[in-house]
Amino acid sequence: MDILLIGGLWLDGSAWDDVVPQIEALGHRPVPVTLPGQGDGRTGVTLDDQVATVLAAVDAASGKPLVVGHSAACTLAWLAADARPEAVAGVVLIGGFPWDDGKSYADLFPIVDGVMPFPGWEPFAGPDSDDLDDETKAAVAARAVPVPEGVAKGVVHLSDERRFGVPVVVVCPEFSPAQAQEWIDAGDVPELARAKQVELVDLDSGHWPMFTRPAELARLLVDAAV
Repeated sequence: MDILLIGGLWLDGSAWDDVVPQIEALGHRPVPVTLPGQGDGRTGVTLDDQVATVLAAVDAASGKPLVVGHSAACTLAWLAADARPEAVAGVVLIGGFPWDDGKSYADLFPIVDGVMPFPGWEPFAGPDSDDLDDETKAAVAARAVPVPEGVAKGVVHLSDERRFGVPVVVVCPEFSPAQAQEWIDAGDVPELARAKQVELVDLDSGHWPMFTRPAELARLLVDAAV
């Protein structure tokens, strides 16, 4: 099965470099998705442009792919399920949840000269980054790609309720499955509250397991592809 890998904010396709060979060794085809505006030097990119790129990857896949979104890109993965509910095998959400209709995609940090730069590690102190050593932090920060304003402030549009029939796996790194279930039950994640099949799986890591637990993450993704 093709496993489409969509990195979160500030990440380009190289974020999956340690995960890709692990997935291949387990018999599946990993496809890191290079999002416009995240690695190609373009700053005038919109959220719609990124959605279109993800949908093009879905359409180009061999058979029904598994769509994996990390962090903010959990919403991108869910948008793919909304636009192609019959063409995806399932969605995996790593360290995040999909926004509901009408929300801003990722208007989280200040915009500077038309982009949202990586804010440094201070906002992510604690469970998010405790498992990252100084060398890894420096490497990730050096490779961080500013997010175009049109992506960060883009508005999420969902329209096809068939998305609720797409199987969902939530990989819980810096939070536990029990916490995730509490948030869903409390109405904090309305999209998943309506999803018919949601599995919560634990992963002992911080917010960026592709850097710190690539083998374990790859195994969870392959398990979700079965």
